[in-house]
Amino acid sequence: MSASMTDSIAARWWRKLDQPGWRSFGIAMLALAVALLLALYSGVAAETGNLWLVGVPALAALALAGWVALTIVPALARRTPLRWFAYHIDYKLTREGLVFLGGITVVSLAALNTGNNLLFMVLACLLAAIIVSGVLSRIMLTGVELTLQLPEHIFAGQPILAVAELRNEKQTLPSFSLRVVGEEKKGQTQILTRPVYFPHIPRKQSVRQTVELTFPRRGVYRQEAFGIRTRFPFGFLEKTRKADADLEIIVYPRIEPTGEFYEVLPLVSGELESFTRGRGHDLYAIRDYQPTDSARHVDWKASAKTGSLQVREFTREDERRVMLVLDSFLDPRAGGSGGLRREEAGQKFERAVTLCACLAWHFYEIDSVLEFRTAGKTTPMAPAGEIIYDVLRHLALAQPLPAEPEQNLLSQLAQDTHIFKIILTSQPRGSIPTSLWTSSYFLFMQAL
Repeated sequence: MSASMTDSIAARWWRKLDQPGWRSFGIAMLALAVALLLALYSGVAAETGNLWLVGVPALAALALAGWVALTIVPALARRTPLRWFAYHIDYKLTREGLVFLGGITVVSLAALNTGNNLLFMVLACLLAAIIVSGVLSRIMLTGVELTLQLPEHIFAGQPILAVAELRNEKQTLPSFSLRVVGEEKKGQTQILTRPVYFPHIPRKQSVRQTVELTFPRRGVYRQEAFGIRTRFPFGFLEKTRKADADLEIIVYPRIEPTGEFYEVLPLVSGELESFTRGRGHDLYAIRDYQPTDSARHVDWKASAKTGSLQVREFTREDERRVMLVLDSFLDPRAGGSGGLRREEAGQKFERAVTLCACLAWHFYEIDSVLEFRTAGKTTPMAPAGEIIYDVLRHLALAQPLPAEPEQNLLSQLAQDTHIFKIILTSQPRGSIPTSLWTSSYFLFMQAL
């Protein structure tokens, strides 16, 4: 290696160093060395009995040590990443560790009974292995930061790819054999349900691993902390470091078409077609009568002239404009005289939410103009592509509510007769306002 190359490597190494910190460290060491020499001189002078030669060097040594402790040590402490030493680490003895401790017990008893020096040396090596294992595993866990990246939109039952990233912030040492696991907490649904393994993380670098996640139900998922776990190097102890996350995601309902969706979609499409075709006021055409046409649209004059039934077809002013309504106020009478059991009512409500999400996604795919309403939540009338994820977010958070007279959503909707409504409700048929029947299509939860 040439001298110029050596100088270049040394220069780069010198630039990477924390020069002010090393300078403070050097001054502290020099001051403490001088204090040690003064203390030694004071001890030698004590044999002569000269109080001045004893007291002055001793006081000077004490003053130097105090100056280092009050000025340089705090400055060096601020430059040291002491947070790495404050990590809370949980320990769990593994099966291999139990076997190893059993071996140590046997060797220690044999060494004490026989007094054999070789056995004492073997025992010392075994105990040293435990110490080395503890030190190395703690080094592996310190200086490592975790991030978990998830897609913006997540649907229940659909696999997604999440990215777990570990960054090793240590200046000189890599980390080996780390696993990221979800920390379980009572009452919360975990986000990370399977461990993610990282075999090697170089110093000052990041490593990413992709993991497939599936969320079985809609709703809110929270993860307050993750665990970074290792058995490195010997597997005697499983050590887990807690990494705070405070992560929260919203999982949308399933949008996979269900049997109920395929059953109601033709009916909903037919009702919407009839409503929008009949809402126009300008004559569009006169055509032959079809069995699905209403008798009130028959043009009797044209029928008399042609000798066959003719109907008037009007312009569609409200084509593809629909209001989707989820009535989350559960009526206790909906299941008959005894009412629905709570579990059964909850299952029917979940099926209603899933069906509502499928209908919303259907109107999004055909570029409808959509408005969504539920208890305490509403979206503006807008193209479905602009509000579809707001609708799905409201559905993800929807919960069944006890019915109250002042919170009758259907009574509020009775005034909106200009737009076609698809209403999912548990209210009995007799409690629905009459004006809603002409402008709405009802899906009753108890029939799902």
